[in-house]
Amino acid sequence: MSNTETMAADWLVGSDRRAAAAERIYDAAAELIARNGFDRLDIDSLARQVHCSRATLYRHVGGKHQILEQVLARHARRINETVLTAVAGLSGAQRVVTAIDVAVRQIRSDQVVAQLLLPARQGDLVLFLRSGVIAEFAAANAGLDPGDVAGAQWITRVIFSLLLWPGADERAEAEMLRRFVRPVFTD
Repeated sequence: MSNTETMAADWLVGSDRRAAAAERIYDAAAELIARNGFDRLDIDSLARQVHCSRATLYRHVGGKHQILEQVLARHARRINETVLTAVAGLSGAQRVVTAIDVAVRQIRSDQVVAQLLLPARQGDLVLFLRSGVIAEFAAANAGLDPGDVAGAQWITRVIFSLLLWPGADERAEAEMLRRFVRPVFTD
């Protein structure tokens, strides 16, 4: 067995040991973020949480910035997968409205991403919103042409406006989407 084959299937974890370590670190970081917020995540606490040294963390996943980016990206991908499942088979206005509605509910329920909605984090929210990945998710979820950057950015702004300034309840938000977003898109 070559050295490459040995690394691919570690005898202890049954898979790539490096990938398994990274997953464990990201899961622990997400747990700490959900409990304490982004600002309170520090490398020493994370190392204690996963029972390793700071050097091991840096070797497997990089520093705090890289960890935060990866944790957010993982949670954004999960939300995106849920939205894509919800809009499968839908098109036009119904797809857009459903995508926005599901995205808003998923973001609110995700304890990590919801940290971005706290007043102290809204500066970070702007950076997150400028991410090309978020625009790609919005375009795919709404069934827009991938090159429709303005449409994807508009949908992202609608989602985050509902998150930052919610309606009285889910019914009120659904009514806003029906009245003001649905007419923009044709079936």
